[in-house]
Amino acid sequence: MSVKFGIIGGGVMAEAILSRLLQQKLYAPDEVLISDPKGSRRDWLKQTYGVQITGDNQEAANASDVLMLAIKPQTLERVVAGLAGGQLKPLVISVLAGIPISRLEFGFPDHPVIRVMPNTPATVGAGMTAIAGGKMVDHHHMDLAKTIFSAVGEIVEVPESLMDAVTGLSGSGSAYVAIIIESLADGGVASGLPRAIAYQLALQTVLGTARLLKETSLHPGELKDRVTSPGGTTIAGVATMEKMGVRSAMIEAVRAACRRSQELGKSK
Repeated sequence: MSVKFGIIGGGVMAEAILSRLLQQKLYAPDEVLISDPKGSRRDWLKQTYGVQITGDNQEAANASDVLMLAIKPQTLERVVAGLAGGQLKPLVISVLAGIPISRLEFGFPDHPVIRVMPNTPATVGAGMTAIAGGKMVDHHHMDLAKTIFSAVGEIVEVPESLMDAVTGLSGSGSAYVAIIIESLADGGVASGLPRAIAYQLALQTVLGTARLLKETSLHPGELKDRVTSPGGTTIAGVATMEKMGVRSAMIEAVRAACRRSQELGKSK
């Protein structure tokens, strides 16, 4: 069995990355092997994507190019303990929140290790991924990782010391934005709009605003000032948001997620 790309853990993030890699033809389905403890999940992945599946992590670890870890951070030591040393030394890419490169390198000695933090918009090719390399990573390894994650969106290379902050912002940020969209829609319903129309308005407003900011390079504060007329409706809404502490709530959400990422890195 020839495996170039091995994945340990077949959850949501693994599937998001896998689906884009196959769509972009970076790997053929028969070059990918996914290990997952749930037989039903393995069968679904095989039926949906045509990839190879196994319940044995060691088989996935024998990949020739890349071994991607997409497991729960709390299970890292147990998973690593079940892997015997193989002759191949694939690039190890970890998407585990909080787990530092030093712990990964301890579990995978003599392997080049890259820590990444993608997010769920990767599913539609609109993800944001931060990448940090370990001691044995050279430019070829980094280029390979960037090629892989370019398939799921944009990339930024950061020092590992900033990865927990990345996790708190973009790694967890999709949930924050989803809450904002849901809350805007709820506000529309509270003001008399039908639910479907309120959701459409909220979703497109967030999507359009993000696109406007990106394509024009406007600072968010400048855009906000442009649409807040003196004594108008928007400034009334903004004033209420400030009174209710929306800005502070978002800042503290990112900081709390960052702290939790740091805690995960210390726990065993």
